[in-house]
Amino acid sequence: MKVFVTGGAGYIGSVCVEELLNSGHQVTVFDNLSEGHRLAVDNRAVFVHASLSDKERLLEAVRDAGAEVIIHFAAHALVVESMANPGKYFRNNVAYGLNLLDAAVECGVKKFVFSSTCATYGVPEQVPMTEDLPLRPINPYGQSKLMFEQMLEWYRRIHGLDFVVFRYFNAAGASKQFGEHHRLETHLIPNVLRVALGLAPDCEIFGTDYPTPDGTCIRDYVHVVDLASAHILAMKPGKSGFYNLGNGDGYSVRQVIQTCAQVTGKELRTLEKPRRPGDPPRLVASAEKARLELNWQPAFSRLEDIVRSAWQWHQAHPHGYTS
Repeated sequence: MKVFVTGGAGYIGSVCVEELLNSGHQVTVFDNLSEGHRLAVDNRAVFVHASLSDKERLLEAVRDAGAEVIIHFAAHALVVESMANPGKYFRNNVAYGLNLLDAAVECGVKKFVFSSTCATYGVPEQVPMTEDLPLRPINPYGQSKLMFEQMLEWYRRIHGLDFVVFRYFNAAGASKQFGEHHRLETHLIPNVLRVALGLAPDCEIFGTDYPTPDGTCIRDYVHVVDLASAHILAMKPGKSGFYNLGNGDGYSVRQVIQTCAQVTGKELRTLEKPRRPGDPPRLVASAEKARLELNWQPAFSRLEDIVRSAWQWHQAHPHGYTS
């Protein structure tokens, strides 16, 4: 199929593009490189350097690609930043995303796969979290993703644009070729691995007084290659709806640091800091719906294996991408 991928130069997008190409699909990557990296784009893909804010260039790119499916990764995704600058998130994740929806309709695209987030749930009423829980975001990032989900619902009703929404939990790990390199890195595993590489002095722990067994936040980690496989399954005819993507296991910040120490064989110092605004205490997925309806079978269920793949990539790319 001909697949149009926004944000394909970013962390999750780059691995998804790689897996799409390995599966025989034709891929066009659309990315402004504000967060992504040109070297993270598989050289088998067509690359368009442009922004979703440029409606004419976006429409032209979707039309030129002959897109049958759009996979939308492009978004700002820093919870703490969204609490300080909500306008940036509503502008990019909602208003500019609307340009993409309009281009999809005008070009006759029939399937839209959206990279959403578990942040749409806010503080969950139960754990593991199922897709039917109330959606009550506690930060503008989660709210912006929820707003786009709601727009998709209306575009399906009015324009017949079918969609699959994936609510990710914590993406982690790497393929052999592509890994995680954010210009401002807030994710736990790559920051801990920077300490193991000798590039940072301490593993920062933000909050030690949460209502969890060891006082630190608990998260569900899912391998980036497993995320990519879900997107490929979502492109099949007849697949639609909202799906959580996670492993169903929760690990505290301290447990993740301990696992990184075991995998790397390094002694890792920690530095305790106050909580960050907008962080729920515990987020763990029930991905049973994706397993049953999409036949999604994660290949990386153990945290050790996820961390090991990330460690191998970071050892080979200690400073990430050079451009």
